[in-house]
Amino acid sequence: MEDKLQSALPDIVQTLVMKAPIQKVWNAVATSEGIAAWFMPNDFQPVAGHEFEIDAGPFGMSPCQVIAIDPPHSLSFKWAKDWTISFTLVELGEQTELTLVHAGWDANTVNEFGLSHTMIRDNMAQGWVGLGKTLVAYVEA
Repeated sequence: MEDKLQSALPDIVQTLVMKAPIQKVWNAVATSEGIAAWFMPNDFQPVAGHEFEIDAGPFGMSPCQVIAIDPPHSLSFKWAKDWTISFTLVELGEQTELTLVHAGWDANTVNEFGLSHTMIRDNMAQGWVGLGKTLVAYVEA
C-alpha cells in the first residue's frame, strides 16, 4: 500500500466559470452531441453503467463506462483502463462553474499504448486546458 501511495501522481484538476446556464453546460458534458462538439466523437448515453466509446483519433476507439450521474450537477466515467473523468457543475446565477478532474495517474503504470503515465500526464493536462477553452467557446456561443 505504501508503494502505491508513493507512485500516485496528482489528479489533473481544472475549474472553469462559463457565462452560460447550468443546463447548457450540462448538455455539453452529458450528451453524446455535446461531448462530440468539444471533446471527441462518442456513443455516450447519460445512464449509470452505460458502456460507450470515444473516438481518440490516432489512438482508435477508447472504452468508457458511466460510473455515476446526477443531472445537472455531476458526471463520472471510467476512460480506458486507468482513468476516471469527473465533471462537477455549480450554478452561479447566470453563470456555471465546472470542475473537471482527470484521476487515476500512477507513476508505475503504462497505458494500453505502452506510454507511462509519467510521460503523458503533463501533455494530457495541457490538452485539457485547450479542451476547456473549446468547451467555454461552445457553451458561450
